[in-house]
Amino acid sequence: MPEAPERNPPEPGEAAESCDVLVIGGGPAGATAAALLAEAGRDVVLLDQDRHPRFHIGESLLPRNLAIFDRLRVRERIHALGVFKPGAEFIADSTGEQTVFSFAEGLDRRYTHCYQVPRAAFDAALLDNARERGALVAEATRVQALAFAPGGGALATAEGPEGTRRIAARFVLDASGRETFLASRLGLKAPDKRLNTAAVYGHFRGVVARTGEHEGCITVHLVEDGWFWMIPLPDGVMSVGFVSGPAAFRDRAGSIADLLFARIAASPSVAARMRDAQLISEVTATGNYSYRASAQWGEGWMLIGDAFGFLDPVFSSGVLLAMASAEMGAAVADAWLDDPAAGRALARAAERRLRRSMNELSWLIQRINQPVMRAMFLRPRNPLRMRDGLISVLAGHFLYERPGFGVPLMLFKATYYLMSWASRLGRPGVGA
Repeated sequence: MPEAPERNPPEPGEAAESCDVLVIGGGPAGATAAALLAEAGRDVVLLDQDRHPRFHIGESLLPRNLAIFDRLRVRERIHALGVFKPGAEFIADSTGEQTVFSFAEGLDRRYTHCYQVPRAAFDAALLDNARERGALVAEATRVQALAFAPGGGALATAEGPEGTRRIAARFVLDASGRETFLASRLGLKAPDKRLNTAAVYGHFRGVVARTGEHEGCITVHLVEDGWFWMIPLPDGVMSVGFVSGPAAFRDRAGSIADLLFARIAASPSVAARMRDAQLISEVTATGNYSYRASAQWGEGWMLIGDAFGFLDPVFSSGVLLAMASAEMGAAVADAWLDDPAAGRALARAAERRLRRSMNELSWLIQRINQPVMRAMFLRPRNPLRMRDGLISVLAGHFLYERPGFGVPLMLFKATYYLMSWASRLGRPGVGA
C-alpha cells in the first residue's frame, strides 16, 4: 500500500477548516460521492478547480447509469437535458455493413435505455445535486498540497477566489479526473500500452441524423486504423471524434483540426453524413487516453473515477465507471470514518471489483480493431444468448455481477478465439 505524500504539518495554532471528507474534483465522480456522503450525514467539502458549466467530452451514457441516477434522485433532470439513447450502432467503413445493438435485448431488462448529454449541463446538474444534498462546494479552487498525518487525517492547502484555504479532513476522495492529483504525486499512474490511443473531436451542426431504430443511438464508425464516434446531442448538435493510435497523430500534416477533417474525408461512411456539416466548436485533442493507477487506496484516501484510471471510450464507459467507483468510494469513506478496519476491507473489495470490471472491458477494447472482433460485432450470433450477453456489456452491466451472465460472455470469448484460430489457418468468412 503506497504512502501518502508528506508535507510540513500546520504550524501550532494555525487555523484550518475541518470536515469529515474532502473530495478533490467536481465532475461526475466527485459530485456523486459528495452527494451520497452528505446525504448520509457526513460533513463534506468538495473543491473543483473549474467553474461550471464547462465543456467536457464523454457525452454518451450507459443504461446502468440509470440506477445511480435513481439513487441520486436526478433521473428526471438528466431526462430533460439529454437525447434518448436506445442502443449503439456499429458501421464498417470497409464493407458498409452495419448493426444496431438495442439495449432492450440485453440480459438485464431493467435498464434498457440511457441518454446522450451535453456534459457541461450534465456535470453542472450533478454538482448542483451535491450542493442540495448538503455538500459544501467551492469552484475555481485548486488543491495545491496535501499532507497526511501519521495517525490519520489530512491537511489540504487550496487556492481559490477568496485566497488560501487550509482544510483538515478525516478522509480524502481524489476525483480529480485526468489530472490524477494523488496518483501522479505518488507515482502510481501508468499508461496502458495495450490501449495506446488518442482522440481528436469537435461539435458540428448539419450532420445527417439517424432515423428509425437507429435514432438516438451513438454510432461507432469502424475505419482502417481506428474508429469515429457520432453522438447526437440536443438542438441538432453532433459530437464527432476520431480515435486512433499514436502514428495517426505523429505522422499528421498540419494542425489537429486538419487531421480531423482529413480523416473525415477519408472515411466514406463518415463523410457521407458530414457533407453539409458546420463546425461550431474548437477542435480538441486528448492524448495518452488509457491509463490506470497501480493502487486505488491507502491510509485515509481513495482514488475514484478518472483519477484512478481511464479506458479507450469506444464503449462509452467513462461516466459509468466514474459514478460507480464514486458509489464504492463513498461507501469506503463512510465506513472508514467509523471503523478504519471495516473501511480497509471495503476498499480492498472495491478495488478488486473495479479492476476485474475494467479488465473485462479492456479485453474487448484491445481487440476492436481486429478483423475477427469487428466481424463478430457486425454479424452478431446469439446461441445461448451470446449476443444478448454482449449487449449487456455494452449497457454497462460489466460492473455488476448477475446470475446467467457468465455463460454468454464465456461463449463470446471462446467464439472469438476459435474464429481467430480459423483466420490464421486461412479459413474464409472471418474478416470485417
